[in-house]
Amino acid sequence: MYKNFEEFLAKEYKIDEAIIKLCLDAESEITPVFAEIDETAQYNTLKVLRAMQKNKLSEAHLASTTGYGYNDIGRDVLEAIYADVFGAEISLVRPQLISGTHALYVALSGNLRFGDELLSPAGKLYDTLEGVIGVRKTKNSLAENGITYKQVNLKPDGGFDFDALEKAIGKNTKMAAIQRSRGYDMRRSFTPQEIKELISFIKSVKPDIICMVDNCYGEFTGIAEPGNAGADLTVGSLIKNPGGGIAPTGGYITGREQYVENAADRLTAPGIGREIGPGLGSVRHMLQGFFLAPNVVAGCLKGAVFASKVFERLGYEVSPRPDEKRSDIVQSVSFKSKEELISFCEGIQYAAPVDSFAKAQPAPMPGYVHDVIMAAGAFIQGASIELSADAPLREPYTAYLQGGLSWHHAKIGIIAGVGKLKREGFIR
Repeated sequence: MYKNFEEFLAKEYKIDEAIIKLCLDAESEITPVFAEIDETAQYNTLKVLRAMQKNKLSEAHLASTTGYGYNDIGRDVLEAIYADVFGAEISLVRPQLISGTHALYVALSGNLRFGDELLSPAGKLYDTLEGVIGVRKTKNSLAENGITYKQVNLKPDGGFDFDALEKAIGKNTKMAAIQRSRGYDMRRSFTPQEIKELISFIKSVKPDIICMVDNCYGEFTGIAEPGNAGADLTVGSLIKNPGGGIAPTGGYITGREQYVENAADRLTAPGIGREIGPGLGSVRHMLQGFFLAPNVVAGCLKGAVFASKVFERLGYEVSPRPDEKRSDIVQSVSFKSKEELISFCEGIQYAAPVDSFAKAQPAPMPGYVHDVIMAAGAFIQGASIELSADAPLREPYTAYLQGGLSWHHAKIGIIAGVGKLKREGFIR
């Protein structure tokens, strides 16, 4: 029996007491930021609760369906709740959408046709979308189906380049894909207000452009969502923020009815669309996870701010900084070498509740050009709402830390990662 948290942590995880003191001192300095995070979680909990009450969620909606899934009242009320919370006309929330990339592909391919152009108005999209779009040659990409792609990079200060964007929009530009989170990049994430300004500008140039927002990692980090900012489509994954760590799989597409229906036709079959798709017992978990999500996201945000403060104190380059406004749960930390990066990820893995005995190693992964190291001992495979750290093995050697089903686990994991760096001589 140990006398307190600090002694327990030091003995069991072999962490230098000076490192623990540095981390706890850092925590004491960020309590005002934590108070703001709790206020946001309180607001979003009320928003989700009210949507469930408004749509008369009942025990009958929690039953499982199989086969075609006709008349799945649980699925229907789940989708109505998502539409209300995300400021949409309708939504598609299905276990058959197996990842964020899959949901994005369904939304893109359901709404783009031969000869159309897809525009990224905010720089490079996430790595796994390169194959979807055809930037990296793959079978059945959008490019193979006659859809072209154009990209407008951000300004050096991270702002939108409106002049270049106006020139880039042409007669064939059908859709703009806006990635809210940073992905594997050091740029900051975009707030709903910034997304609103971008969408307003795009539509002032060409009103019929479909504006789609990749909302992965951004849900519930503020009180507004992209649908409130004018997005025609908002897309995300249930093993990230909105699943609350309980949804076993799934993705969502919300927005304007005609565009969501187009995506549904691509997911199932033309003429069938949203009418089929069994819940397979996942609706209960999706609803419960969604209810808990605002508080789970709050824990993730606290962990991200904590990591930023600790690593900033240690002299590392971090983004965002501890006092910066956040619009996703991702915290990036830049290391000096791949060995240092790997060491930190190994520390995160060691602090996991699942597979803590495993050693995180770089390896090839589907959808990525470079080897990727992923530290994630998760209850749900690949769930980055659970504490994880991953990075492509390329310069700059930046770890992308996210998740934590509770603030306290995020805190323990981060201290363990820093402790590993200290033991291996990267921190003196």
